[in-house]
Amino acid sequence: MRAADLAFQRDKYKHLSDAEWRWMLQQVEGRERTADKLPTFASIEDWWYPVRLSCEQCSSELTARYKALLVQGTCSNGKCLDLTGGYGVDTYFLSEHFAHTDYVEQNEELCRIAAHNFYVRRGPSGQNQSIKGAVSVHNSTAEEFLLSEGRYDLIFLDPARRDSHGGKVFRMEDCAPNVVELLPSLLSHLTPQGRLMLKLSPMLDLRQAVTSLSQVAWDIHVVAVKNEVKEVLLLSGGVGKITAIDLTKMDKPFLFTREEERDASSLPFLGKLEGAYLYEPNVSILKSGAYKLVGERFGLHKLDVNTHLYCSETLVPDFPGRVWQIKEQIANRQLPIPNANVLVRNYPLTPDQLKKKLHLRDGGTAFIIGCRISGKPTLFHAERCV
Repeated sequence: MRAADLAFQRDKYKHLSDAEWRWMLQQVEGRERTADKLPTFASIEDWWYPVRLSCEQCSSELTARYKALLVQGTCSNGKCLDLTGGYGVDTYFLSEHFAHTDYVEQNEELCRIAAHNFYVRRGPSGQNQSIKGAVSVHNSTAEEFLLSEGRYDLIFLDPARRDSHGGKVFRMEDCAPNVVELLPSLLSHLTPQGRLMLKLSPMLDLRQAVTSLSQVAWDIHVVAVKNEVKEVLLLSGGVGKITAIDLTKMDKPFLFTREEERDASSLPFLGKLEGAYLYEPNVSILKSGAYKLVGERFGLHKLDVNTHLYCSETLVPDFPGRVWQIKEQIANRQLPIPNANVLVRNYPLTPDQLKKKLHLRDGGTAFIIGCRISGKPTLFHAERCV
């Protein structure tokens, strides 16, 4: 039964107290809302779910497994520390690669739920099982826990990106806990080969974040799902490598360094636009800042220095992003097609404004793409290839 329907059937459960009734609704809604996001948890009969906000803000299973993959083999007999445990999704999948994991969370209710989920689970065989690595739950702030002794092979943090009033913050120093301030203490709790992993908001300025933490050499992973950047990960002990990846696509990760992007060349497109192919990189590549290099590697020409669209006369296979074929360059006039998908990049009008101006409705297979070429606003009629 859906949570929305169950909510109107309080009379059928008079034997439950109000607190028990709210807990039951929370469990039904939590499983319902996260079944696709966290399929492993949905398969466990006795799994507990926190309040809606915690379910919405937690990592997906897909991104949590990617983090675990990055540290796989780090130290199978070692220790892991998650200082911002939350719902425990990242803790759960990271802990499978360590002998022991410490989960730290300042919210008492989340600790209660985590303690249950980490130690009591029902596997596919119907038998009670424990997750591979033992997990200890600590109801504490990150700052307080770091006052204790202990060395770890991996320390993971996912700082909150909101202030005390619920507003979004955009600097590392304004997140909680303040990783910039805690960095010396974090490093002192690592084993000689230990690594620090930070999960950052896609809204944070990546260059500024790395500059704020410049005492450490980082590898950077920009992680997208369905062409939406979900996480930016910093992993210490790196060599400055940047990985842009979409976990739902078969594209290979796009790997590069800042030096490669700096030295890359960007050539304007001088060919005929009609019949040419137009490319937009996956958002993970754009967020990572590979504006020139992506064009150079795939032999593409950039339309404008501030327009992150690229062009070629022949189709380039295996491009990590969307591809269209340009049918014609058009003027700002009403079109013979009634429906189109409108896309603008570095263009003076918004999609809604352009649709209104061209008397277009959403839908169909045609694309109207507005951008700048050499500083001049330009419109294309195009058809999607990939």
